Amino acid sequence: MIEIRNLTKKYGKTLALNNVSLDIPRGQIIGLFGENGAGKTTLIKSILDLITFEGTITLDGKPITRKNIGKLSFATAEKSFFPNLNAKEHAEFYDMHFGTFRKKRFKGLMDFFELDMKKDIGTMSMGQQNQFEVIMALSQGADYILMDEPFAGNDIFNREDFYKVLSGILEPEETVMLSTHLIEEVSNFVGRAVLIRRGELIGDADCEELEEQGMTLVDYVKKTYNYHEDRVAKALFDITGEAD
Repeated sequence: MIEIRNLTKKYGKTLALNNVSLDIPRGQIIGLFGENGAGKTTLIKSILDLITFEGTITLDGKPITRKNIGKLSFATAEKSFFPNLNAKEHAEFYDMHFGTFRKKRFKGLMDFFELDMKKDIGTMSMGQQNQFEVIMALSQGADYILMDEPFAGNDIFNREDFYKVLSGILEPEETVMLSTHLIEEVSNFVGRAVLIRRGELIGDADCEELEEQGMTLVDYVKKTYNYHEDRVAKALFDITGEAD
């Protein structure tokens, strides 16, 4: 389990995360939701120990160090790959450094997305590069797979297919935390919704329980964020002086 306690992060005078506490057990698919600048990326980078912060984050009761960082993998849209290496060379590198590397999963996902094993990753399209980052994160053999807006540049059909494939390949002990704005798209995929607003944890819900209450994930997010349905009409009136 990843245990986050009193996590606080400032960038200069800007408070990015404010006293966030959260448990992330194995075997969950978690949607991390929030507006731009809410603190989602900062939370993920803190878990990965990529930035300094106040508070504590432990993995199975121990601080995250080079000894256990292999239990975490990360997919983003920030090109976390070697651009001059091809897919086959990436796989060989990961297999050398991670004894848990899932060769069969890697090959199956490469075939599914029809990516060229011998093409340098830096020469692929942005969508293909993002697909490759996700493939590597899923194939590393990590217990916790953290994804930060990994679908940039991918069309809706690729995204929908990916959700289905991901649901089918995950082992019961694997956890995925997916930070995305595509709430409606992932509503049938995630089992837990964590909401952040202005650096604070404002919601944490089980999606099955929401369904039993007759509430959709989008409804829950809107309610928790106190979203006003008439805000567009008000804005248009302020701008044009005409009622919708």
